[in-house]
Amino acid sequence: MGVDVDKEKVLGWVREERLSVAALLERLDDADWEAPSLCRGWTVRDVAAHLTLSTRTTWPTMLKGVIRARGNWERMEAEAAVRRAAAFSPAELIAQIRETAGSPKRAPMASPLDPLVDFLVHGQDIARPLGLTRGMPPEQTAAALGHVVSSPFYGARKRLRGVRLVATDLDWSTGDGPQEAQGPAADLLLLATGRPAGLTGVTGPGAERIAAAL
Repeated sequence: MGVDVDKEKVLGWVREERLSVAALLERLDDADWEAPSLCRGWTVRDVAAHLTLSTRTTWPTMLKGVIRARGNWERMEAEAAVRRAAAFSPAELIAQIRETAGSPKRAPMASPLDPLVDFLVHGQDIARPLGLTRGMPPEQTAAALGHVVSSPFYGARKRLRGVRLVATDLDWSTGDGPQEAQGPAADLLLLATGRPAGLTGVTGPGAERIAAAL
């Protein structure tokens, strides 16, 4: 189920996660920045560059990107991230995330919870391939999960069809089965957003069903 939260509270959560990811990026060396992330085809640097864009994307820039990518949304996002990663140094990208940590600006059509999902998930995209452990705040993770499974944007409805998700570290569940998948909320969020890495900590017959859909 989704979680009812007010916009000011969500904005505070987003600020915390932006600063947390910036701190994570500051720990990385040059090799880490060029390492593959959980995002297929994206380096850690590409992910960091993508995270600077949510407060800087306008309708004109988005429409231009969609046209350039011939209507392919994922290609548009990837091309924008790669261009920005090439244009700015790691230190500059970190500074840009910090500069807009408390900004209420969002990309066109984004909801207040989308930036929170972005930073929670992409923080894992950066940390996990590098062997780093990154915790997720419980209340924020529950809100992000509720948003992802109910939003048509992330494709979770199709991916999770017929599966009941049950968090083992939070009082959170969703779906009516008939198959169940249980695991830490962080792993469930990765699966809900299409990342096979989330299967690591998830068990139950529903996990096999999700794996086949990824």
